[in-house]
Amino acid sequence: MLIKRRSSHHPTEQDVTPEAVYQDRRLILKGLGLGAATLAFPAQAGVLDLFSADKSAPAASTRPLNIRAAARPEGVILTPEEKATTHNNFYELGTDKGDPARNAHYLKPEPWQLRVEGEVAKPFTLDVWDLLNKTELEERIYRLRCVEAWSMVLPWSGISLAELIRRAEPTSRAKFVAFETLYDPEQLPGQASRSLGGGIDYPYVEGLRIDEAMNPLSFLAMGLYGKTLPAQNGAPIRLVVPWKYGFKSIKSIVSIRLVEEMPPTTWNLLASNEYGFYANVNPEVDHPRWSQASERFIGEGGIFGAKRQPTLMFNGYADEVASLYQGMDLRQWY
Repeated sequence: MLIKRRSSHHPTEQDVTPEAVYQDRRLILKGLGLGAATLAFPAQAGVLDLFSADKSAPAASTRPLNIRAAARPEGVILTPEEKATTHNNFYELGTDKGDPARNAHYLKPEPWQLRVEGEVAKPFTLDVWDLLNKTELEERIYRLRCVEAWSMVLPWSGISLAELIRRAEPTSRAKFVAFETLYDPEQLPGQASRSLGGGIDYPYVEGLRIDEAMNPLSFLAMGLYGKTLPAQNGAPIRLVVPWKYGFKSIKSIVSIRLVEEMPPTTWNLLASNEYGFYANVNPEVDHPRWSQASERFIGEGGIFGAKRQPTLMFNGYADEVASLYQGMDLRQWY
């Protein structure tokens, strides 16, 4: 099922331009004193050798999924699959855009279990591959807007996050939903040291308010372009929250925990003055070090020198989500 939106929210032929990276979050590391000096820190116990070992090894193969394909809205152009799978932020597999694809072979996404627990009446553990093999997944075409001011349009396959949460029967104390990525430095070598992983304390954690998690747009993706997720895109299961900046859409999830208090989130812990809990796409609120008023769309053609297109409020999903934030000063929740 494709979530219906006003036609003005869809990119058109004239909106779509090739992409150029406006800012790389490695600038953040420099601003925190974690830049070149940290990345050049001498290896300890050989951890810096992990990324250079066996680079010729093939990544885990993807395979077709049983999906209900979404109709392609008129005028929408998808980001080419090759670009979507080679231009990634997944610091656990490297801090440069091409690193996750090059290092994807480290992550072994099968088998995989996902825990749903916390303030629920019926906690459970889900076998992700059992779900994949037995379920007809839904395809949704969503915009993806990175905080670095580039964007994509991608065809995800998966299930509604709300569907999974309802199965656990949340209690009245469940006010937030906390997510956690796999912690395994052998599979995700960026977790082996702060110097490899961009200064982050792993595992990667994220969170949503319960009403955000239950919104129909919130999605658990297990596929991309009609196939299982590549490792570099967050295999085998990741969150997709299309009205928020991309770092909120946590990859390779092993735990979904319903909690009473606002949970910590990775980028807020690393740079709280630059990355808030909500992280809603808002062209009127700039990042402290660059504008968010426009973006570069990764489409056909070259990566650099692209013309910008305007950034849309809530990434174009205001009709569906603006009511969640009534009465809030959105400038306070970057």
